[in-house]
Amino acid sequence: MLRIAFASSDRTHVDLHFGGGERLVVFDVSPGRADLVGTGEFIKAELKGQNKDRGLSRAELNPDAPVAVTIGPDEDKVAAKLDFLQGCAAVYAAQIGASSIKRLLGIGVQPIIVDVGHDIHDLLNEVSLAMFHGGLSWVERATAKARETPTRELAAETTSDNSHRLITSIEELDGAE
Repeated sequence: MLRIAFASSDRTHVDLHFGGGERLVVFDVSPGRADLVGTGEFIKAELKGQNKDRGLSRAELNPDAPVAVTIGPDEDKVAAKLDFLQGCAAVYAAQIGASSIKRLLGIGVQPIIVDVGHDIHDLLNEVSLAMFHGGLSWVERATAKARETPTRELAAETTSDNSHRLITSIEELDGAE
């Protein structure tokens, strides 16, 4: 099992900047299954430098989601997120600054930048396939590490409403259509 986080305003799409984003959605992923385990809420951070004027789409918080509230100090918008991500194998975001990339790698979290609006379910399927068949080196490294390290519990409990069946082979895609 791998714990994966997504910077998402709507729990469906990756659409937030890691440092400036207000929400991280965390799933436990196994071959063929993903369970939502929690959502971290953060104080909105004002972006600086070249990212200051970039707008990313936003949506309202789904009140039915299990939530683990985390708030960080204004002077370091990333510190609380790094603490929240302890035990995660990776974090997907629409943007991640160079300093945050170094800090994520320093705590063993693989930073992954994807297009704004990338569907989280598609990314979960990609990880599921890689866990079953290989092909993504970061997944292979994280899976080996996960066998040695227990996963930290988040404050929220997993419920069946927050579970997703994932694919483990390309043939399953053909049968789903």
